[in-house]
Amino acid sequence: MKVKIKQVIIFCLQNIYTNRMEENQFMELVAKPSDNVLVVSIKGEIDSVSGPELSIFFEEAMVDQKNLIANFSKVGFISTAGLRVLLSTIKETRRRGGDLRLAKVQVNVYKVLKISGFTRIIKIYPDLDTAIKSFSK
Repeated sequence: MKVKIKQVIIFCLQNIYTNRMEENQFMELVAKPSDNVLVVSIKGEIDSVSGPELSIFFEEAMVDQKNLIANFSKVGFISTAGLRVLLSTIKETRRRGGDLRLAKVQVNVYKVLKISGFTRIIKIYPDLDTAIKSFSK
């Protein structure tokens, strides 16, 4: 009985990811430098499919910039895979003497960050201007 349940779950997950790929629901990433920080605007969901793409993007951004702001205004969902990307980026930016901060986080994503304890380790700002100014203090 357990084997059948696992097979059904795997089949459902495969269909979810296949449908998502067919609908062209990919993440969009745009980076813009501002003062001593790089603002990364993210559009889409951050999950196990898109997380590796975001991780690579952050890694490449950190080559030239130690301070990052992730604009979450168009992020409607974040999974544990997305949280892992944030955590690894936070650790790496801080190791380099910088930081990752979030701006314009939607309510449902904020709830995930709060429940998972991320609101204690990452600074979150209501808008981009405040987040950018926070690096000049």
